[in-house]
Amino acid sequence: HIHDIALVRHIQRRQGKDPRLVTGSVRLIPAQDAVTDSEFRLHNLKYLTESASTTLKRTSTQTLVDPTTIAQYIQSQSSLDEKQSWFYDTCQRLRYEHQQRSLEQGRAEEQQQHRGSNNNRHQERIHILVRRDTILEDSVKAVLSLSRHDMHRPWRIEFMDEPALDYGGVMREWMQLVTEQVFNPDLGLWLPSVNNQICMQINPACHVSCPDDHLIYFRFLGRIMGRALFDRQLIQGHMARYLYKHLLGWPITFDDLEAQDEEYYNNMKQFTRMSPDELSQLYLDFTVTEDYLGYHHTVELVPGGSRKEVTAENLTEYMVAILRYRMLERNKDQILELLLGFSDVIPEPFLAVFDPNELELTLCGLPSIDMDDWMSNTVLTGNLKKQPGKVIKWFWKIVRDEYDQEMKARLLQFATGTSGVPSKGFACLQGNDGNIKRFTIHGVDHLQYPYPRAHTCFNRIDLPNYPTKKELREKLKAALTMYSSRFDME
Repeated sequence: HIHDIALVRHIQRRQGKDPRLVTGSVRLIPAQDAVTDSEFRLHNLKYLTESASTTLKRTSTQTLVDPTTIAQYIQSQSSLDEKQSWFYDTCQRLRYEHQQRSLEQGRAEEQQQHRGSNNNRHQERIHILVRRDTILEDSVKAVLSLSRHDMHRPWRIEFMDEPALDYGGVMREWMQLVTEQVFNPDLGLWLPSVNNQICMQINPACHVSCPDDHLIYFRFLGRIMGRALFDRQLIQGHMARYLYKHLLGWPITFDDLEAQDEEYYNNMKQFTRMSPDELSQLYLDFTVTEDYLGYHHTVELVPGGSRKEVTAENLTEYMVAILRYRMLERNKDQILELLLGFSDVIPEPFLAVFDPNELELTLCGLPSIDMDDWMSNTVLTGNLKKQPGKVIKWFWKIVRDEYDQEMKARLLQFATGTSGVPSKGFACLQGNDGNIKRFTIHGVDHLQYPYPRAHTCFNRIDLPNYPTKKELREKLKAALTMYSSRFDME
């Protein structure tokens, strides 16, 4: 069964030629073979000055993150606010420890070189000077010139010829401007997702549109996303959900392929219903065809894939190969750079308390939702079209009066695949074909469908006609919770 298949990204890191940048490789492995690091230890080092050089001596080890703490936050079903508070506090502890280490190193070096008592250079802010008309180019050059250690030092952003004290406002504006430009489809690195025009996916042809330097932008973006989390800043850009899973090390399934491109997923699913003779008549092999700016390019999914016919016996292997390709191999170099840049700032164990939806909300912020606009631009279909009845009134009563901003955002993620709201409101919500697809509530029989279901490519929720408001409240909350974890609701 294709929904039993789950793959997790596995990264192998190694030091590159440039000491400031780690390199490595990434691949997808079966979820049962994956191991997620849930502990982070910081070694406290003492810098000792000797006759010829400064040496290091490990004095103690401090555990900032441990599996027990992570399990407590997950098992107790902590709110997003509680998880974020723990995460930011842990980042602050990491920042403090790095500052102390820099001070210790500075004192040791000064004693060695007899330069007096001015030892502040190791705790000075990183000064990033950019011009507004070339803000992205200047920012990429500055951020990629920094070491991994510099990722945890204070940054000071300055726009040329605009003297200002950066107490957070300048950093906030800079984060928004550079991420807005990186995600702009005109740059050629990202494209709107097939299922949702607000969700961005990596452009498979970005190596053609930006042949010389496209990878450095993904390393830069990874560092900026990590730094935004580290500094409690927000970015301008919602990514396809499977990319948040890669950042967290969560399993990738065929549900993610469906969320990215439902039409492609449905075509794949039809193969599982075919007889061996019907499948053989399609003359499929282990290849896919990509169209790069009008040029057709054949990609082998496995070595010798063009000579390997798809049969009923190897259909599962073929579908797993497709999942690997669409979720990683198609953009492996870009995803690797994004992940390496992100981990330059945020250690993986720090993220273990979040699910993919929570990571998106933490990076992009809770949306400002106008309930009047949402309700007035909602279409009722199914058994709600002729007789809305009490169910629709209960639904909006629960959402409007009982749900806080986080729960409203989770409902929006459940129905549309992202927490993003169109800049012109819900009247401009788009579907998978780029046309307007307004938020839709489709009434169904609660005896046939025990839980609400979502169809993100149509921005639609199937809402059962529950007999009581209490049951509606409980089943809707359960559906939103199970969506975050991708448990099956059948």
